Amino acid sequence: MSQSVMQFFENLWQDYIQLTPSAAKVHEVLGKGRDIINDHVAFRTFNLAPVGLEALAAHFIAMGYEAKGDYVFEEKRLVAKHYEHSDPRLPKIFISELLVESFSPELQRIVKNLVDQVPATAVTAEDFLYSGAHWQISSTDYERLLEESEYAAWMAAFGFRANHFTVNVNELPDYDSLEQVNQTLKNAGFRLNTSGGEIKGSSEVFLEQSSTLADHTAVRFSDMEKVIPSCFYEFAKRYEIAPNQLYTGFVAASADKIFESTNAK
Repeated sequence: MSQSVMQFFENLWQDYIQLTPSAAKVHEVLGKGRDIINDHVAFRTFNLAPVGLEALAAHFIAMGYEAKGDYVFEEKRLVAKHYEHSDPRLPKIFISELLVESFSPELQRIVKNLVDQVPATAVTAEDFLYSGAHWQISSTDYERLLEESEYAAWMAAFGFRANHFTVNVNELPDYDSLEQVNQTLKNAGFRLNTSGGEIKGSSEVFLEQSSTLADHTAVRFSDMEKVIPSCFYEFAKRYEIAPNQLYTGFVAASADKIFESTNAK
C-alpha cells in the first residue's frame, strides 16, 4: 500500500532536518512546542528526462495536488510551477527546473552524465522526492558547476529532496508580522538571507518572504569530502487579494532572491 500524504511529508521532513538541523531549532524558537504549519515546500531538478519538472509533479498530482502557477527566472535560467491541494492545511509545492541547454557545453556534459545515472524506476518510486543523489560526482565537477550555476551545483551535491520548507507566518501564534519573526530569529542567532533585503516582496504584491541562510554539511564526493551549503528555512506571510481570500501564488522577483539562500557565504 502506498504511503499516505501525511507520511510522505513526515519522511520528507526527516530527510530535510538531517541536512538542516537548524530547522528543528526554528520550530523550538517560533513554535514553542506547538505545531508549525508550512506554507510550501520547494524542489529543484533539471529539465532532462527522466527527471524533469513534470516527473516530480506526478508524485504530487497522485496525492491530489493541482497545477496552479507558472514562473520564469531568466537570470538564473529556470522555469517553475506551483501546485496546491484541496486541503489548505497541506503545503503548496514549488518545483523548479534548470534549463540545461542554456548553459555551456561543459555544464551540459556534466549534468547529462549525472542524469544518465538515474534509473527510470527510481523516479517513480514513492521515496524518490527524498532519495537524494543517484550519482557520483567529483569535487572538481561540483566546483565547475558552481562557477556557472549555484542551482546546478546544489542539485549535483544533494539530488532529489526538499530544498526548503517554509513556515506559514499567517498561522504562527504570537506573531503579527514577518519583521517580528525575523527579529526573533536574529535574536536566537540565525543568519538571514539579505539578498534583495531581509524581506522580499510586500503587501502590495500580497506576499512577503524571508529565509535563513543554508546550513553547511559535509558531502562525500567521489574524490573527497567537502563542507558546503545544504538547505535553508523560509518564512512567508500572505495578504488578502479579496475579503477572506489570501493570495496563494508566488512572486518571481522575490523567489529569485530566495534561491540565493544556498549561495556559499
